[in-house]
Amino acid sequence: MRFIDEVKVEVRAGHGGSGCVSFRREKYIPKGGPNGGDGGRGGDVIAVATSHKRTLIDLYYRKRLIAANGGGGMGSDRHGRDGEGIVIEVPIGTVIKDEEGEMIADLDHEGMRFCLAKGGRGGLGNAHFTSSTNQAPRYAQPGEEGEGFWRFLELKTMADVGLVGLPNAGKSTLLARISAARPKIADYPFTTLAPQLGVVRLDMDDGFVVADIPGLIRGAHEGRGLGDRFLRHIERTRLLLHLVDTATQDGRGLLEQLQEIEHELAGYDVDLTTWPRFVVLNKADAVSGEALAQHLEEAGRQELPVFAISAVSGVGIKELLHAVGDFLAGMEDET
Repeated sequence: MRFIDEVKVEVRAGHGGSGCVSFRREKYIPKGGPNGGDGGRGGDVIAVATSHKRTLIDLYYRKRLIAANGGGGMGSDRHGRDGEGIVIEVPIGTVIKDEEGEMIADLDHEGMRFCLAKGGRGGLGNAHFTSSTNQAPRYAQPGEEGEGFWRFLELKTMADVGLVGLPNAGKSTLLARISAARPKIADYPFTTLAPQLGVVRLDMDDGFVVADIPGLIRGAHEGRGLGDRFLRHIERTRLLLHLVDTATQDGRGLLEQLQEIEHELAGYDVDLTTWPRFVVLNKADAVSGEALAQHLEEAGRQELPVFAISAVSGVGIKELLHAVGDFLAGMEDET
């Protein structure tokens, strides 16, 4: 399935039905009173968050959401039917913005609803306007127009842990190792073109969700390599794992790799630099013991927890996962 994480849609609620002007016409009742019914309400357009959706692809191909109008009132005090509304399901974590780009809703939990456009109220029939001085009103209300807007929907992946790093740092391999997710894995940059989610189970009752964020490059926060779109998925996480390739062949050292990622995080949102994070030295079994010790010493200068692993062989994975689980549990205890 194609991963779509932002769409622009036109939403239009239904108009309310007009009230009816009508009078009783019955045998032997020459002067029947007014009996015009009310118009029906226009349908709403509503978004509902659900865990069954992972992408906004349904809305990508459906650019207009137009609800039905309410029916007009009728004689004999018969009211018009309400217009049928539209309910769209969106992934948990969908942010809704108005035409100016201001956030108006954040659907961040299962079943959360937001009315994208409200249907118009139905008009009152002439039966409502009878009084002692006006016993035969010959007017009724028109129905109100339904709301109509352009709305922007953006998906921010909901995950406890985000895997960040340069292309080919081994993030997808790690996700495949620790969860049932099966991301595409290859030896060329930008194999992963969309965030991938995986559930890590530490025991029968405990676990957490990990998101593999596509590789970031210099200038990502400015949109290079679609980095600005990838970076917004980090905002939902509670912990970042900075994966560093200890066996890189491009000449970039460990600190240089870390600093490049830190620079992109700060460029996108300076608050991301304060996010809790671990440094993960991947491909630890591909370098000598002396080189690994040097990497551990360099990484330790960042004053962050450091773990040496191999996503391929599984070395150090268990220790890393339990450290992550303990950290997340500690955050829950604090709240």
